Amino acid sequence: MAAKRFFEGDDDEDQKNQKKLKTRPSFASVIKEVVMVNFFENFCSALEPMLRRAVSEEVENGLRRRCTRSMLRCPSLRMSPPTSLQLTFGKRLSLPIFTGTKIVDADANPLQVVLVERGGDHDGKLPTSLPYWIKLEIVVLDGDFPNKETWTNDEFMKNIVKERSGKRPLLAGDLNIAMRDGVASVGDIEFTDNSSWIRSRKFRLGARVMQVQAGNGNGEGVLFREAMTEPFVVKDHRGELYKKHHPPALEDEVWRLEKIGKGGAFHQKLASQGINTVQHFLKLFIIDPSKLRKILGVGMSEKMWEATLKHAKTCVMGSKLYKYHGNSYTLTFNPICQLLKAEFNGQVYYQCHFKRMQTNGEAYIESLVKDAYAKWNTLEEMDGLAQDDTALLTQGEVDYLR
Repeated sequence: MAAKRFFEGDDDEDQKNQKKLKTRPSFASVIKEVVMVNFFENFCSALEPMLRRAVSEEVENGLRRRCTRSMLRCPSLRMSPPTSLQLTFGKRLSLPIFTGTKIVDADANPLQVVLVERGGDHDGKLPTSLPYWIKLEIVVLDGDFPNKETWTNDEFMKNIVKERSGKRPLLAGDLNIAMRDGVASVGDIEFTDNSSWIRSRKFRLGARVMQVQAGNGNGEGVLFREAMTEPFVVKDHRGELYKKHHPPALEDEVWRLEKIGKGGAFHQKLASQGINTVQHFLKLFIIDPSKLRKILGVGMSEKMWEATLKHAKTCVMGSKLYKYHGNSYTLTFNPICQLLKAEFNGQVYYQCHFKRMQTNGEAYIESLVKDAYAKWNTLEEMDGLAQDDTALLTQGEVDYLR
């Protein structure tokens, strides 16, 4: 019996050892478990940002919906979407532009920069007033910019033209201006150099926002698009010496008229006949237009002749009158020797009467007019006008322009 228990005890011991072996994990299972743990940790690490983003977006959407409902219930809390505004120059520039000469608009007034709304029904039409001021800078741009309808701020900045090496700043004057109520006036500005040295041979003027008023209502969310003019040539101030005048003055030299160049063939031909000013030119045209045309010669085509004459007729004649006295007559002329009134033995004849005179009378008056033209320097010059003479002069200008 004791032996039996011995063997039975050995069997029990073997069974216990086998159970222990079965409960110990294998090496492969340990490796597998480690791999699974690492995978799970990496997966969680990768998933965490996605979960955070998703939660953040949902929270923002919830807040936005809540704010929208609040703003709909309370109009004072409503916010406008980002606004896009455009700077623009009020009027075109007065051309041509010369170095050292003040830049003005086509009406000879200081330049203005206006702020207008972009997009919508009022695109570029109505000035836009802001509750704060903005600081602007006037710059010079390459005439070839932009080559498309829209541009970025970086593209605008890259096309700003600076002065040549060793030269003064290209644009001088009041370049920094403040805009209030949607309008800013540009002070005295002028070019110091011509535009012949850049590839496009032309400049533009541009205006950009430099600074917006700090504090409440500081323009956050507002997009300001830069302004720019049409491209133009800047000439050296020496070219202004040859500039045509519009309109010409009576005392202007005759080469100020269109198609007559200073020192050119037409100028020399006129000067050789004593026609040195615009007044001389117009006086001869009134007295003997065929002679004036002959002096200029065949080198001046009919088209050129018409252009010169049209320009000359825009001349401002002023208020002076000239009187030619004879034994029994007094003739009254305007500054270009056009007869306005004639007095014979106390009888007054006005311009409207001359064409209705008999042939002999009209020929006699024409001869007197030519005598007055020949003796122009001896005529009595009148600075002031009588009331009836004012009407005469006005009517004479009308007839002269026809």
